[in-house]
Parts: sequence; C-alpha cells; structure tokens
Amino acid sequence: MDDESIYLSVVIPAFDEANRIGSTLDRVRAYLEQQTFVSEVLVVVDGGHDDTLDLVQRVADGWSTLTVLHNDVNRGKGDAVRRGMLEARGQFLLFSDADLSTPIDQVERLLTALRPGCDVAIGSRALAGSDVRLRQPWWRQWMGRVFNRIVQQIVVSGYRDTQCGFKCFRREAAHRILARQRQSRFSFDVELIWIASKMGYGVVEVPVVWINDPSSRVHPLRDSCRMLFDLLRLRYDDFRGAYRTDDRD
Repeated sequence: MDDESIYLSVVIPAFDEANRIGSTLDRVRAYLEQQTFVSEVLVVVDGGHDDTLDLVQRVADGWSTLTVLHNDVNRGKGDAVRRGMLEARGQFLLFSDADLSTPIDQVERLLTALRPGCDVAIGSRALAGSDVRLRQPWWRQWMGRVFNRIVQQIVVSGYRDTQCGFKCFRREAAHRILARQRQSRFSFDVELIWIASKMGYGVVEVPVVWINDPSSRVHPLRDSCRMLFDLLRLRYDDFRGAYRTDDRD
C-alpha cells in the first residue's frame, strides 16, 4: 500500500498482553474489514516477559496490513505509542489501549470530530454523552479526579479527561506533535495535549463508550508519584525550551 491510499492507522502498544491481545486483534480486524476505507494496524510490543510477541507475529502472518514493531526492552507506553504513530502512514492515526476499554468502533466518533478541520480528537469518559458501562474501583476514580485537578492547575486546562487511551490525530499533526514528545510513561497523554495546544492545533474532547478492565497495572501510590513528577518535569522542560514550535518539520 502507498501512503496516500491508507485512510486509518490503528496503533496498539502492548506490554505482557498475551492474555488479551489475541481477542483485541480479532475485534479490530473484524471491524476494519467491514469498512470501505483502507487501513493498517501497528502493534508495538514493548519488551515484556510473556508470549505477546510470538502471538502477534502469528496473527500478522495471516494479516497483510498488520505490522509488528518490537522494542527489545520495556521503554514505557508513551515510547511505544510514539514509535507506532511516527511509523504510521494513514491520513488519520488512532492509538488505542490493548484492552479495548473503548471499543474500536468508537473511532467513528473521533473521525467525525476531525472532519470539520480539527486536528486532534481525544476520547473522554467524563462528558455528557459518555457511556461508562463498567466503572473503575473507587480509588482509581479518586486518583483520576486528583490528577485531573493537578493537570488543570499546572499544565493545561479545559479538558475533563486527558487519560483515556483512545486518541486520534491527523497525520501531519501527529508526526509534528509526537516528534516533540519526551514523556515515556503515564503522563504522555497530557504532554501530547500540551504540545498540540502549544503548536496551535485544534483539540476536541469527544464522549465515548468505556468499559473498565479490572486487570489494570496502575499502582495507586508509586504511579501517582511518578505522574506528578512527570508533570513538573514537563513544565521544567518547557521552561528550558524543549518544546520549541518555531521550526517546521
């Protein structure tokens, strides 16, 4: 396929996802094969200790538009998303969590939001119209609210949910934004919105369906501290000029 023929690229970061990546890819493939547009899927296997890589490679043997990218060591979800998005060739680039907590057909809502000229559409669990069918444990909801308050105060305001792992970009915007990305773990979502806003790209929050997967790897104390540190580092890096936007690439 040449780049111009691909309408949608789907990027899925995967770290120790052997238990669910197979069913996820089945659902993604079933959805994409029903569409009239040309698509591609990129799975970025971010190191790991289980059979995720072998499993995805076996699926790719029978799926010509599935590309497998492999990091020898775990570099973090943000790094995996960055690698996949920078190699994606579609007109629109979606990244989705490997658990498909937001079903793949919700990409239609994001694409609709992008068509009027918006550059970035982010799935949201917190807007009127969002359909949260299975909620997170109370402590994760509390963590999310606290984190969002901190984001609003010290990074970027106006967004109800920065952490939903379902975001879609126009290709030109995606490549310019992610080329400047520095965060490799949980706070990279906020960083992408920050960079997009700083560069003048239009970002819209879109209500989506969301179903909690109870097998989350988020640690309530350790990861909260890391996320706060990453937000402070983002502001420090910006003060140092790390997110320059005056150069065209």
